[in-house]
Amino acid sequence: MGEVNGPVCSPEIVLASAGKTLSENGQENSPHNSDSGHETSSPDSPLTPIEEGAVSPAAEKTGNDGEVLCPSDECDTFRIRIIAPGAEPFDLQVNSNEMVQELHQVLLEREATCHRTCFSLQLNGVSLDHFTELKNISEPYTTREARIHVRHIRDLIRSLDMSDAVNGTDGASMSYLASMTLGDRKKNADKTLECSPPDYVLPGYKERPLIPLLPVMKEPVLALKSLAISPFNPPPGHRKLKGDVLYLTFDTREGRRYHITCCTKGFYVNATTEAGFRPTPSPSHRTVHHSLLDLLSSISISFKRAMALILKRRSEKHIFERLPTPYQVNSWIAPVFEQIEDGIRAEDCTQPHKIGLEDHIPGQIRDWNEELQTTHELPRETLVVDGNVVAINPADEPRTHMYIWNNIFFSLGFDVKDHYKDLGGDAAAHAATSNDLQGVRAYAQLDNPKLFTLGMVIVDYKGFRVTAQSIIPGILEREQEQSVIYGSVDFGKTVVSSEEYHDLLSKPAEQLKILPHEVHSGKDDGKIIKLCSSFET
Repeated sequence: MGEVNGPVCSPEIVLASAGKTLSENGQENSPHNSDSGHETSSPDSPLTPIEEGAVSPAAEKTGNDGEVLCPSDECDTFRIRIIAPGAEPFDLQVNSNEMVQELHQVLLEREATCHRTCFSLQLNGVSLDHFTELKNISEPYTTREARIHVRHIRDLIRSLDMSDAVNGTDGASMSYLASMTLGDRKKNADKTLECSPPDYVLPGYKERPLIPLLPVMKEPVLALKSLAISPFNPPPGHRKLKGDVLYLTFDTREGRRYHITCCTKGFYVNATTEAGFRPTPSPSHRTVHHSLLDLLSSISISFKRAMALILKRRSEKHIFERLPTPYQVNSWIAPVFEQIEDGIRAEDCTQPHKIGLEDHIPGQIRDWNEELQTTHELPRETLVVDGNVVAINPADEPRTHMYIWNNIFFSLGFDVKDHYKDLGGDAAAHAATSNDLQGVRAYAQLDNPKLFTLGMVIVDYKGFRVTAQSIIPGILEREQEQSVIYGSVDFGKTVVSSEEYHDLLSKPAEQLKILPHEVHSGKDDGKIIKLCSSFET
């Protein structure tokens, strides 16, 4: 997407790729590395990222010749090569029993890739749920992914700051591991070993200090003055159409303020100043970076130097110091820190941004079926097409994704089960949703006190047809085939009927001029059943 006077979101190249090197007979060319999960010094040249077309899900399990990539039980471990822009390629040895989430965590912990969050591990465009030939590509940002990325960059910048641990933010606790095990080895390397205890632990000492009870703290490393969500949010409608997702403000230690735009392709500096809002790219910084860290490093020398030191010290910390403890430990003493400006922290504590599944709090889910009887004020917008809602079936093909947001069920208007294969495919499915809506409307307008219908809305947005429906109570807790007792759920292959519903639908059928008719049940018994509606109803 772009501006009239210049490109804004130029196409991004592949973020990183990882592939398993195999010979023609299916065996690995490179020997196994004994240091599993760590960087290796392979002499092989980096793999070149290639563009692949979409393939069927079966391609995840087999190669082009139909052979399984890991053909024998002996293939327990294999090496993959990660190629990230701006970093040296490195090899990782992984176990076939590991999950994709574990490889994600490895990339988030490595110094070279820890600042990247918006990526996926795929095989030829199909998301992986097991380890085969891997490649890691950039994905377009959504509001949800942009906020996750900004929060992750903020956490990296403050990874050496102990204030979050002292305040117990996100389950963090103060750690004494480095003070007890590592210490300052360089400083004490040439000194004579001193074994005598300090005076304040000896008997008879009157005022025992509390400072030695705290972990040893180094001088803090300041990379910036402030990184915050811009008050110009949310992007106006015409900017959303151009790809704008989020606006940020960045104050450097050099005393300059930059206004940053996050678009679907990444981050760039816009021309906004204190004089007014100008979302067009800045004439002096027009490059789009997929990582916010890369952009900040390119516009601030002090940030680049400080961030390199922060990442170096962070990599020296023990893995237990980076992760929240299972049981948070709240100390009864804490040092006094100088409060520094942090817009992300202020937003988290005052106006937390929740989107998608995060705001589903037990006891606060709205029952739309009940509210539809008393009000017509339904939500008029969704965030499904923009990717801000997590699919309930993320491992399936994107066109088959289904979503639940605020207790509303969303689906896309595609022929995902080939029901309309002989009738026009996706075009027929697109038209069928309109007929479904007309049917729901017809029954709802009858105002039958014993007949209730679902709330249904069709939204055409950005070239997609999205169907929004209220959820039938209990439908997600049992099989759909067991929930339907009148009509068909498999496009007419099998049809069921019920005397109770037949009597209930007979009167609406007279009003809608639908004659009762007989159809085959489709089962082995050859039973003929009577319906007062179409079998899709």
